[in-house]
Amino acid sequence: MADDNWAPDECTLPTAQQPLRVAEFGELFATSLRAIERIDPSNLRLVLAEGSRPELERLIAAETECCSFFRFSTRPLDDGLIDVTVTVPDSRSDVLDGVARQAQAALA
Repeated sequence: MADDNWAPDECTLPTAQQPLRVAEFGELFATSLRAIERIDPSNLRLVLAEGSRPELERLIAAETECCSFFRFSTRPLDDGLIDVTVTVPDSRSDVLDGVARQAQAALA
């Protein structure tokens, strides 16, 4: 798996569409990501701007359809932001590493 394409081998999204999905997350991170925290190898916390909710919900639905091991939980924060926790099984921490790298690059 290349660093710029964190889609796992067992992803059911057609291979040609996988870089496009990664790019969609990249755009979301570039425009809306406010903070990132790696809680542990299986959990990543992201804080996004509230205005990103429609795109975030669309991407969460699409990603859990093709990579069912992803778990996303969201909750609104008092300051108009969205707290998102992304969870994967320990055996898929490499995929979460790729998501974390992409998110971190967007903050840089």
